[in-house]
Amino acid sequence: MKRLWFSDSSHLLLLAALLLLLTAMPLLTLAQPAAPAVAPPAATVTVRGYLRDAATNETLIGASVGVREKPGVGTVTNEYGFYSLSLPPGTYTLIIQNLGFTRQERTVTLVAGVNQTLNMTLAGNAATQLQEVTVSSEREDRNVRSTEMGTMQLKVAELKKIPALLGEVDLVRAIQLMPGVQTAGEGTGGFYVRGGGVDQNLILLDEATVYNASHLLGFFSVFNADAIKDVQLIKGGIGAEYGGRLSSVLDIRMREGNARRVSGAGGIGSVSSRLTLEGPLGRRGPVDSAGHAVPAPGSWMIAGRRTYADVFFKLASDKNIRDTKLYFYDLNLKGNYRLSDRDQLFVSGYFGRDVNGNGNFGFDWGNATGTVRWNHLFSDRLFSNTTAIFSDFNYALGSTERASEFKWTSRIRDLSVKQDFTYYLNPNNTLKFGAIGTLHRFQPGDIVPGPDSYINRIQIKSTDAAEAAVYAANQQQISPRLTLAYGLRYSAYANIGPGKVYRYANAAADTPSDTVTYKTGEIIKYYGGFEPRLASTYSLTETSSLKASYNRTRQYLHLLSNTTASLPFDVWTPATASLKPQIADQISTGYFRNFRDNTFEASVEVYYKWMQGQLDYKDNAQVLLNDRVERVILSGTGRSYGAEFLIRKQKGRATGWLSYTLSKTERQVAGINGGEWYPVRYDRRHNVALVTSYQVSPRLNLGGTWTYVTGGAVTMPVGKFEYEGVTFPLYSNRNGYRLPDYHRLDLAATLDNKPSLKPNGQPRAWQGSWTLSVYNAYNRHNAFSIAFREKKDSPGQTEAVKTYLFGILPSITYNFTF
Repeated sequence: MKRLWFSDSSHLLLLAALLLLLTAMPLLTLAQPAAPAVAPPAATVTVRGYLRDAATNETLIGASVGVREKPGVGTVTNEYGFYSLSLPPGTYTLIIQNLGFTRQERTVTLVAGVNQTLNMTLAGNAATQLQEVTVSSEREDRNVRSTEMGTMQLKVAELKKIPALLGEVDLVRAIQLMPGVQTAGEGTGGFYVRGGGVDQNLILLDEATVYNASHLLGFFSVFNADAIKDVQLIKGGIGAEYGGRLSSVLDIRMREGNARRVSGAGGIGSVSSRLTLEGPLGRRGPVDSAGHAVPAPGSWMIAGRRTYADVFFKLASDKNIRDTKLYFYDLNLKGNYRLSDRDQLFVSGYFGRDVNGNGNFGFDWGNATGTVRWNHLFSDRLFSNTTAIFSDFNYALGSTERASEFKWTSRIRDLSVKQDFTYYLNPNNTLKFGAIGTLHRFQPGDIVPGPDSYINRIQIKSTDAAEAAVYAANQQQISPRLTLAYGLRYSAYANIGPGKVYRYANAAADTPSDTVTYKTGEIIKYYGGFEPRLASTYSLTETSSLKASYNRTRQYLHLLSNTTASLPFDVWTPATASLKPQIADQISTGYFRNFRDNTFEASVEVYYKWMQGQLDYKDNAQVLLNDRVERVILSGTGRSYGAEFLIRKQKGRATGWLSYTLSKTERQVAGINGGEWYPVRYDRRHNVALVTSYQVSPRLNLGGTWTYVTGGAVTMPVGKFEYEGVTFPLYSNRNGYRLPDYHRLDLAATLDNKPSLKPNGQPRAWQGSWTLSVYNAYNRHNAFSIAFREKKDSPGQTEAVKTYLFGILPSITYNFTF
């Protein structure tokens, strides 16, 4: 029986009502004056404020604020640089730390009954910046003390030290060097985390979902390093505020811009050039005692990047080459403005596209995102963030040849409203709660033929889906040694008409026996459930700890693909009556230890993940432009388990990390491999990554990476037979063979034109540097694919032919800032 969206879906309506209530709460107080800074009834006083970079006035994420007189008591700044501490009245010394910045101590006297606002800036430590590459912006021992597991942060300074393919600094390629992360293959942009597929990674750019993060079919990512401020990858212990994907969260924050002066950065490379400009928004104040102008109430940032191979193609003598289009571009935009001491507005967007074509055939794809965020302080301890989000991914391909003219388009588009709260209850408890609602619109495929084309119109009808969630979480300091982070998320989902559901007489039938049609607004299928999250840290000593975590995640979207890489022409589809959601449970535990005054970090994590609703395909399945795709898809269970080892050095001239992952990922699907467990395509037993950087002098830095990965699983032909003159291959069990092992060495050298500081210690207005990178330095021919063909000199016999993409690839890039 049909269910109407607005009449019968009580669960979805309840979540929608709660979402509207949470969204309306800040609006109800917008016209009201701010509450006076009066302490809560308890015998504590709150000191709160923002931590910012003294040079640009950008907020600092994850900086620590500790209290000398109360060891173990403190907090860290949130994603917007905000902190809040509640303490008994008295005089305290606050210790503010952020790697790459000069440590600061501030004395504050808290008087009973009066809260205080204390905004602070941290100056960059020039010596540290020359000699160290900071991997994170946290306090030095946070990896030991925090409840975070399977989490790693990267800063732009770290990314730029890693050797780049054709001179392009690539965030996703850096992610693939972390333990527990597998590459999708040579020259591909997808990545797999702890046995999850490429679609099971939630990629967020300023809170907006990026559905395809690759340029040039995966050779580069869509993230311009000059526009990025902070990167965090979460593989385990995922917080309750995140949802919608099974395996990981890649949370990327764009830079806010320089609120003190107009400045810029850019680079001219082998395949692309880029330029970033930023500056103050609003009127700046007079110069202060330190020589800095009082920052403006806001700032802006714009960053662009484009390749230019197509420009040189036009110089070729061959007409086919002259007509070739091959380029991509990115545009990042961001602005923020401080409306009052308690209100700040952020607007950001990303627009990027790839264009490829030759003669009468071409294709293109791209992402567009937009985010509007409003920070509001209800009180000195209650922080609110209201967000409106837009995300769009689409592709098109077609031919202009008259007899075969067509245009093929596909897209997925999201509209979201999100409300998050953080309540700093006391130094031992930090509460987070909120809600999110998203409307997905899917347009799987539409082929429109030209007026004289022999091609027929093929259209897969669009469909909608509504997804909503509420969550609550708390981080609690139980004792000086024990910290817990626990939370609960409830997600609800509805596949909404218009749409059709096909019914079949039995599981083997290919032709439907009945069709049920749903009108616009009718619920086709509803799903929902709870997602508990739990993490704990027990400090063994000042430099070591044990951690454990458990989380359940649900995913209501599927990526249909027959390839191992994340290609732009894969099809996103919602959970339906036939395609159930994916569910994953993961447990992990680990030992963390720091050495030599936090110079070295070491950890080992062990995890086990079991998954429901994992999709695979029947042999020779066709998923593109298939309106009954459920007949070629099989569903089963999956499991992944392994151990991750990491040792990392963050201080001194030599920095970097060494990681090793031992893992196994399998699936069990009825109808494949006789119902027995089999490895997935991206199952790779061993994964080693060595990342190094050495500051030879204040002007010269050398870097290198070496990776080794066991070959991926693949299905191979093992024989053949002939019938009436036609040869048919016989295949092995699903993924029963392995590709050759993969390994590669990349090298880089960066030379600054001049020291970054003048003889008087002041930074130079213009700074330039040259970076020479060598990709695949010892010319390893790693297999991109293996094909089988008949031997030319031995008819009837078959040989395997390996295809590889890259030999040695040198590149040079000139980078500058001003």
